[in-house]
Amino acid sequence: MESVASFSAKQYRDDKKLHVLLAATGSVATIKLPNIAEALCRHPSISLRIIVTQSAEKFLFGQSPEQPILNSLRQSKGVDAVYRDDDEWATPWTRGANILHIELRKWAHVLLISPLSANTMAKMSVGIADNLLLSVVRAWDTTGLVDQDFKLQKPRIFVAPAMNSAMWHQPITHQHLGVLQDQWGWSPTNPEGWVTVLPPIDKPLACGDVGSGGMMDWRDIVRNVEEYLGLPMVQS
Repeated sequence: MESVASFSAKQYRDDKKLHVLLAATGSVATIKLPNIAEALCRHPSISLRIIVTQSAEKFLFGQSPEQPILNSLRQSKGVDAVYRDDDEWATPWTRGANILHIELRKWAHVLLISPLSANTMAKMSVGIADNLLLSVVRAWDTTGLVDQDFKLQKPRIFVAPAMNSAMWHQPITHQHLGVLQDQWGWSPTNPEGWVTVLPPIDKPLACGDVGSGGMMDWRDIVRNVEEYLGLPMVQS
């Protein structure tokens, strides 16, 4: 794999791959990140890069078989890189050097944030960009015109919220969700939208509560991305 400093979207413009940027934020559902990555990488046409926030890293320290060490994901076929917040400005920037969140924005045909925590949802909805992932989101080409030389269609952001039931039912959560769905959301009646929300489900939560707020089943998340990219479902 190339170094962070040398990564340039232009190098991959004609690689005939579908570029999926997979991100995880601070939620217990981050333990499903390896499942999602493995499933997407079963498609030989997909090239995958992964972003994890500082909070998300805490769930992948090798605590159990379903929580492998984050770096082990780098060994998976189809995973081209794993990025942390510290990679953004790993070396002092000089004029003419690439900026990682811009290069990732240009590279990605799809950004899948799974899970999307309450904290990151709040920041995303008001434009805060205080880590690598949120900088990619803030710099996203929402018109499809900026990066038209790199892509055939306007890129999409998929988000899969995951949080405690009480957090999910907070009025402020629904205000943030309204931005993602009603203002930025893609639908047949709003083709100018650029975000697809994959809603949470009712289930027993890791905290012991039972109710809504649990991340959509990771298999269904993968199917949504496969459908958008025009890929056949790959059987487990």
